[in-house]
Amino acid sequence: MEVVLITGGSSGIGAATATILAQSGMKVYAGSRRGTVQEARPGIIPIKLDVNDAESLKAAVDGIIAAEGRLDAVVCNAGNGIYGPVEYTSEADARAQFETCYFGAVKTIQACLPVFRKQGHGRIITVTSVMAVLELPYQVYYSSVKAALLSLTEGLRMELKGSGIQCCSILPGDVATGFTSARKIAAPEEGTPYDKGIKKNLAKIEKDELGGMKPEVIGRAILRQLKKKRMAVRVTPRLDYKAVNLLVRIIPSSWRLAIINALYN
Repeated sequence: MEVVLITGGSSGIGAATATILAQSGMKVYAGSRRGTVQEARPGIIPIKLDVNDAESLKAAVDGIIAAEGRLDAVVCNAGNGIYGPVEYTSEADARAQFETCYFGAVKTIQACLPVFRKQGHGRIITVTSVMAVLELPYQVYYSSVKAALLSLTEGLRMELKGSGIQCCSILPGDVATGFTSARKIAAPEEGTPYDKGIKKNLAKIEKDELGGMKPEVIGRAILRQLKKKRMAVRVTPRLDYKAVNLLVRIIPSSWRLAIINALYN
């Protein structure tokens, strides 16, 4: 039975992934600050951890090894969202986003790597976003942190070549979860040049997210990678998002920004 640790495992993509992996026969440790899961299921063990606290992560990993004697994979899924123009987003909010989404993943990976090296095998999956390659106005920090996480994963993949440890990034598009309502809004008060653009943009983003794919789609994509002999470098679930991912690589940057601006600004 493979043993998997998921961060951000109490709800949304993390909870859906935990359920799908457990149903496939894996033993899943669903880590979160609350230490709970949406629905108790056989094969899922909720554990309390904070990705912003290296000691908390080390204690969680040590506990898994003590109980299971192994850890086969980690899914770095913990994250948060902020919304608003760069001009009106506080440095504290921006740093908080990077601390959780980027450095939280770094700390998680660093806690798992000694175990993976000792075993001679391990799998690291990071949940990034299509926005890592398709930046949107008023979500610049989210795009930036997901791009940084994508680069981290692909650079780490090269550093770990020959170690038996594999890395993969999952790039979801719009997913219908509680992330939408939990997003922190850093929009300015009325009377700024952003008034009209923000209202239209936020309404479109929320509509797209609430009408997005189910989190189980991402969970199944993660399961497929964990079952493959060799994980892919990048995985973008759903055909339309795959097409977007390909398109942004081949069209000129000025075209890409003009299209995004027309749709979202």
